[in-house]
Amino acid sequence: MVDVSIDGLRRPRAPRGSGDRLRDEILDAATDLLLETAHARAVSIRSVAQRVGVTPPSIYLHFDDKDALLDAVCARYFEKLDQEMRRVTSEHSSPVEVLRAQGLAYVRFATETPELYRIATMGEWRSGSTIDMALETSAFKHMRATVQKLMDDGVYQPDDPTAAALELWTAAHGVAAMLIAKPHLPFGDAEVFADRVLSSVFCGRVATGLAGPDAMPEQWVTWVMAHRPSEESRV
Repeated sequence: MVDVSIDGLRRPRAPRGSGDRLRDEILDAATDLLLETAHARAVSIRSVAQRVGVTPPSIYLHFDDKDALLDAVCARYFEKLDQEMRRVTSEHSSPVEVLRAQGLAYVRFATETPELYRIATMGEWRSGSTIDMALETSAFKHMRATVQKLMDDGVYQPDDPTAAALELWTAAHGVAAMLIAKPHLPFGDAEVFADRVLSSVFCGRVATGLAGPDAMPEQWVTWVMAHRPSEESRV
């Protein structure tokens, strides 16, 4: 499981100074405040400056405003997700298992640091934000590469791998968002629940290739009933 504790997200503190070292200290302080308070509204330029031990104008030398600072915090957060995606990909030889592992890793990562995930993916989209690019690089590119491999192997019918990967990413995000926003619902074991949902989406894409991409639900049921093994063959 990926380490997304406070220590895991922070870089070693460098001596206070100028340039990149001070920028890292500012990001460390903002990350700590987010994880400690669990609310973006509790983080301000002033509170970050106090934590670092500098004046607010020193923050503005590196970040235009609070939104830009939070964007940078989330981008660094997604560097950890990219590392985790690479790790789980390397642990499996079957692209089916790789895709499953990627989806579960994504959900785990989101639910272990929900405030950072909420800021990064569930806030209002802003023109010029780097968050979408960071998230696409850390998660979507890995899922898309695996989907392409599944198409190359004939598990998925040839199609636009971007659209197929987007379906899977949407499912993973939906599970993560529900677990974060509505933890009181009767999900049972969160990872088992996530696995069931992601498996349903994965199998649905396989079934689409068999029944036809334009098949309506009633046609799917008819197709499944026609191809279901008989009672005798199951004995």
